[in-house]
Amino acid sequence: MAMYLIGDIQGCNEALGHLLDRLDFSPSRDTVYLLGDLVNRGPDSAGVLRRLMALGDSARSLLGNHDLHLLAAAYDVRPPGRKDTLESVLKAPDRAALIDWVRQQPLARQEGGVLMVHAGVLPAWTPAQVLDLAAEVEGVLKSQDLPDFLAEMYGNLPNAWSEGLRGASRLRVIVNALTRLRYCTPQGEMEFASTEGEGEGPEGYLPWFDVPGRRTAEVTMAFGHWSTLGWKSRPNLMSLDTGCVWGGCLSAVRLGATPVERELIQVKCPQAQKPGKR
Repeated sequence: MAMYLIGDIQGCNEALGHLLDRLDFSPSRDTVYLLGDLVNRGPDSAGVLRRLMALGDSARSLLGNHDLHLLAAAYDVRPPGRKDTLESVLKAPDRAALIDWVRQQPLARQEGGVLMVHAGVLPAWTPAQVLDLAAEVEGVLKSQDLPDFLAEMYGNLPNAWSEGLRGASRLRVIVNALTRLRYCTPQGEMEFASTEGEGEGPEGYLPWFDVPGRRTAEVTMAFGHWSTLGWKSRPNLMSLDTGCVWGGCLSAVRLGATPVERELIQVKCPQAQKPGKR
């Protein structure tokens, strides 16, 4: 039995198939965790969703910002943008089943000693808080309040966490941290304009994982979202977005008996989008 983590797929279904073949992945024996951004920008988002649905409980996904954007488009809250490639889902004969499956997926998981999110966490949050706060959003995603939530989801403010936050503002901070975060201040103020690699953020901001005193530093964290960061491996950290959709690689990590025992496996991807202003 093997446990794998896979970074951002973004609709690159062919690359996902090649990577699973490379892993010799067996649904009856192995488990794979997908770290969000399953869809969008690549050529076959519907194919990715159907493949993961067919794998059942052996494929366990997280939601990223592009997956939430798919829900917003499906519920007519925000139309697809110029670079979006969501039509294969939105016009699919099984659209209802695909969308319902997406809205059932979590925003955070903790399995095998690894805490998984799509983008990042705020420095004040403990591992237990990450899971509890993610569950608040997950409850809304599965409820009849989903359209109202999606209508309030977009925006950069508030840009910091407070226990006193309520309603749409509270959920927006949780979503932005878990699915969009790259840089924040030591006090946990988030910044969303910068997409550069590590060490190239604005003055006064750090990669979220380098903030001193981060309360999730006690656990191993795995995340995607940050293609310009690429593969990064520390004893308590793994970043797995290696830019498949931009012509990079789709990456998987095979975990050993402990999270520090890990093997990187990659397949090269054809370029589906040109890097640049997104």
